[in-house]
Amino acid sequence: MSGGPVADEALEILELLQREAPASALTDLIRRARAAGVSERELARLSKAVDLSLGIHALFERRQQREAGLAALVDTARDLTLPYDVDALLKLITRRARLLLALDMSWVTFDDLEHECSRVRAADGHATALTIGFSVPMSGGVGRRAAQGWAPFWSADYLNDDGFTHSPVIDEVVRAEGLQAVMAVPLQHEGTRLGVLYVADRRVRHFTPDEVSLMSSLADLAAVAIEKARLLEHARHEVVELAQDSTRARISSATVQHLVEHHGRLLDLVLRGGGLSALTAEAATGLGGALLVRDTAGRVLAGSAGTAPEPDRDELHTALLDAHAEGRPAATRSGEGRVWVASVGAGDRLLGSLVLVTPEPADDQQVRLLALAARTAAVAMLIPDGVAATQGQLRDEFFRRLLRGTPAPPEQIAEQARRLDLDLDSPHVVVVARLEKGTGLRGRVAAWASSYTHRQHGLRHLDGDHVVLLLPGDDPGPVAHVVSKELSEALHGVVTVGSARPVTSPTAIAAAYQEARRCLDAVARLMGPGAAASPDDLGFLGLLLSDQPDVRSFISAAIGPVLDYDEQQYTDLVATLEAYFASASSPSRAAEVLHVHPNTVSRRLERITELLGEGWQKPSRALQVQLALQLQRTRALLTGDRAAQAGHAVR
Repeated sequence: MSGGPVADEALEILELLQREAPASALTDLIRRARAAGVSERELARLSKAVDLSLGIHALFERRQQREAGLAALVDTARDLTLPYDVDALLKLITRRARLLLALDMSWVTFDDLEHECSRVRAADGHATALTIGFSVPMSGGVGRRAAQGWAPFWSADYLNDDGFTHSPVIDEVVRAEGLQAVMAVPLQHEGTRLGVLYVADRRVRHFTPDEVSLMSSLADLAAVAIEKARLLEHARHEVVELAQDSTRARISSATVQHLVEHHGRLLDLVLRGGGLSALTAEAATGLGGALLVRDTAGRVLAGSAGTAPEPDRDELHTALLDAHAEGRPAATRSGEGRVWVASVGAGDRLLGSLVLVTPEPADDQQVRLLALAARTAAVAMLIPDGVAATQGQLRDEFFRRLLRGTPAPPEQIAEQARRLDLDLDSPHVVVVARLEKGTGLRGRVAAWASSYTHRQHGLRHLDGDHVVLLLPGDDPGPVAHVVSKELSEALHGVVTVGSARPVTSPTAIAAAYQEARRCLDAVARLMGPGAAASPDDLGFLGLLLSDQPDVRSFISAAIGPVLDYDEQQYTDLVATLEAYFASASSPSRAAEVLHVHPNTVSRRLERITELLGEGWQKPSRALQVQLALQLQRTRALLTGDRAAQAGHAVR
């Protein structure tokens, strides 16, 4: 490095940053400058430039780490959708968890409520202390804190941390493995805790919020995959049990073989990505009847070809409850053995039902095959449900942070929006809706909001009895009315809706949400429950509700045609309006103020009526016109526009 001006060194710093040179190359500039004998002043300026460059360098590294972590999480999510048995899946989860944050060790424990402990089911990176089946007490440690709070909990220096209750057994394991930093993340699925995922490092380490969030996302994906693997394992156990029964009994070998082969075809069909329609058609072939797949509301999701009569709905519902409670298909009372219902579920969770209608009473083979088809249908329904739920959770959490106005770098927000396939730089409208009557409808509201925002390519959030929507568009009024109409029809209830003026930046969403809430409250008070409006629909009240009032638009909407006419025709209609209102709406007194004949004022008022419409003198419109006149004159005074003060338009 030469002893030239500091500008040369600054240019060299930029070149090093552009080449993504290591941090040592930047710090070496100071050493070389000192050796070259530059002045202390220049050396200080160079040191400051290097410090700033090191900060930029660190920012680049953090961004690359965050991107690498998200990419690794996506790869992990893809791997977890593959079919595994539970043990193999847990091995994959622990290895992925350890590699995701470049840690030394990871393990998974499942609760053993009978013995009041947790047992290690899989571990990766361990030395000697942790083995499969190792009993972990539930009385202390970071795992207990994570389980109690249903959220991740970590300690940078476990043995020296007094912020939680220690367990001697766990402390001994941590000491034997030489661990220091430990994080515990609960594995939970639909409100049920499956176990705890632990990650640890053999050095003191403070986990960043991004790292904690990354591990939490991995745990959510892992919980869905574990539930799916358990369901698949349960279905495979059923096949094995059927095969063992056939071997022991040595009867009906052809029947059992048919069941196994047909169920295997159904499982293969699902694992290859076949949908419910393909699964139903394949199952109906072996069942010899018409087969329907219904959701929990009784709607038909898929059905095989057939002309069987529609069974009675009440009988179907009763049979479904019996089938779900007993864990096997049940016949309807009046179906004479020709109508059978099987519960499609995952554990206690009811996903839907299979309805089989046969020409003749179903035999034992058909009933057993129907049960297998129901379990396979549960697999088919649970796999996309888990993936969609994870994606939906990411979108919901992203929107929740935007509504709270949580500060985040614009680059991070833009990257998250890109990954979620959102274009938040285009105009979007925030809409807040409230169901005025009806209880127990939160689930239906959530289902409608998810479906509607999916169709509209937007975002949704439930806030108490309010549903908040972010929808593409630049005209909030029609958007609010469409939401009101569709939600009211879906819920058969009274829905009040308020919206905000469109935003074109993610950082403006929080303020738009507050504006929409104020608009909703104003709509409910002024128009009553069931109304829908935007700030523009509320006239001058919209100015009061908005965080950034658009005075120019309000003036243009109220008296814009009059302003344009004055400007184009060099008339004085604005001054006539002001004199008219100042004279208590008396044309004769206005004429005296303007020093013109009363007929002249009358002709001008007729021209104003042509420009503004017949209803401009009604109290509500007149109030808006007067307010617009005052705002126009105030703007002119503030800007020093004497032409506008005299009554001419400001453009």
